[in-house]
Amino acid sequence: MAYIPSPELEARVLAGDTRAIARLLTRAENDAAEARVTLDSMFAHAGRAHVVGITGVPGSGKSTLVAKLAAKVRKSGRRIAIVAIDPSSPFSGGAILGDRIRMGELAGDPGVFVRSMATRGALGGLAKGTLELVDVLDAAGFEMVVIETVGVGQDEVEVARAAHTTVVVSAPGLGDDIQAIKAGILEIADVHVVSKCDRPDANRTVVDLKTMLALGYTHMDTEKLKLAASIERQVPDIIATSSMKDQGIAELLAAIDRHREALERTGDIEMRRAAIAERRLLAAAEGLMHDAFERQRPGKVAPLLERLRVRALSPHTAALQLLRELKFGGDA
Repeated sequence: MAYIPSPELEARVLAGDTRAIARLLTRAENDAAEARVTLDSMFAHAGRAHVVGITGVPGSGKSTLVAKLAAKVRKSGRRIAIVAIDPSSPFSGGAILGDRIRMGELAGDPGVFVRSMATRGALGGLAKGTLELVDVLDAAGFEMVVIETVGVGQDEVEVARAAHTTVVVSAPGLGDDIQAIKAGILEIADVHVVSKCDRPDANRTVVDLKTMLALGYTHMDTEKLKLAASIERQVPDIIATSSMKDQGIAELLAAIDRHREALERTGDIEMRRAAIAERRLLAAAEGLMHDAFERQRPGKVAPLLERLRVRALSPHTAALQLLRELKFGGDA
């Protein structure tokens, strides 16, 4: 793959050049130093796309659902990009690419861009650098960017801190209702989907979801109600879908669009963007600090580790000292 200078690469990405987009995404995923200026520029050009997070336990049919949803988005005349977080290969560390296999029907459509991304050990269902990929796709002119999480089951709430609209997919017969409650999955959903609704036990899953959501909002205190995204949209939509029969997909897209309209009407979209920006700032700062620690391991970190080993310092005191020595402050 030929190297493209950053100014040319930026211009081609903003023009929607597919190859340039793919190359910049690779540099973003690899955290390439030479791409930092270009990626920072992408952030400045982004901010127009509707970012939709789709999560749920393995086997709930997320990838097939996303493929069907993308087809509906295209019929509405919009361009859509999909960042599919895949498990990492234990051999290469790269993405398994299972999502691309299931989304094969989208191949050849210039209005659809699918990118698989390896978790590389990251927790929370997302991968490091996911939102920088979203910036690139947003800046390239895609009106909707979908983040499909890896589907690890109990640690999928991170997507709610990255998306404007969060869709949680459940499937009948998986026995994941209690796990969802424990993980807080029910609380992060702006839209609930019950997939595989052609199965005979799907209605039970829908009823169970409605019951759990009703109980949750009944016991919600007044202050929390005031902080809800929108008083008129307190209880999320529950959409029954069947990807095999193309059932409920149009209703799902309509629910996603209604949620965005509600966010824009109430002004809560700016609150969500501000929360996402704050989260990214803290994550970037943590990354820079971690890199600084690694660089200083032989010099300033090693002596502190030895003092910790013999318990001459507490971890908190050692951390404050390290921050001061690295000129990060440390007065807290």
